[in-house]
Amino acid sequence: MGNAELENKIALVTGGSNGIGLETVKLLANKGATVIVGYYNGEERAKDIINSLPNKNHMIHQIKLEDHKTAEGVAEVINQSFGKLDILINSAGFTKPVPHKDLSSLDIELFDKILLANTRGPYSVIRSLMPLLENSDDAVVINVSSISAFTGSGSNIAYCSSKAALDTMTMSLARVFGPKIRFLCVSPAAVATDFVEGRDREALTELAKKTPLQKIVEPEDVALAILGCITHLKTATGTKIVIDGGKNL
Repeated sequence: MGNAELENKIALVTGGSNGIGLETVKLLANKGATVIVGYYNGEERAKDIINSLPNKNHMIHQIKLEDHKTAEGVAEVINQSFGKLDILINSAGFTKPVPHKDLSSLDIELFDKILLANTRGPYSVIRSLMPLLENSDDAVVINVSSISAFTGSGSNIAYCSSKAALDTMTMSLARVFGPKIRFLCVSPAAVATDFVEGRDREALTELAKKTPLQKIVEPEDVALAILGCITHLKTATGTKIVIDGGKNL
């Protein structure tokens, strides 16, 4: 059962209909927050999710990272309904596995698509929602990043680049929008979701064996780190919370 730790808080979670985003939606709702579930094309799934949550003020809204108008649209809805936004979780993203040496397969179109989703997408959401975040007494923006940002190892070179850009953007925003708004990255290693095509539980188990903690990073682990950023890390901004079982070591 949840508690009312986040009562009267309004939260938007992009990519909220599956994986890390879904676990975050459930956790925030269980803590008393009103959640707007941002989805890409899983409208029915998003509806089912909000119907399963405690309280009934939750909403869904389509957000396409490549279309900044959808971010502006969700801002209008939140403004009309609540007049503020306390918590923004940028969890939506995109990748495709391409070996780093295979530059021919990582063509310019795919590179652009990945940067558009993982870097410009969160920026457009933040930009559209900034007036609502500034209306909050205690706003926080959490960008779901990756250790790929600083290890240079990940599903492809463009993905690593996009997450490094996201980390730097988070620092820049934190510097200029404090003390009103905190900005943080939560940076997992490979997470047990279907985000990376073809990466199954067995592969994750083998990866985990090579880390100090020898544990697979679960979506729930990332959601708990996000919650900690909101509720406990009150003097942290512009930094990243690494949850990778020590893999980057």
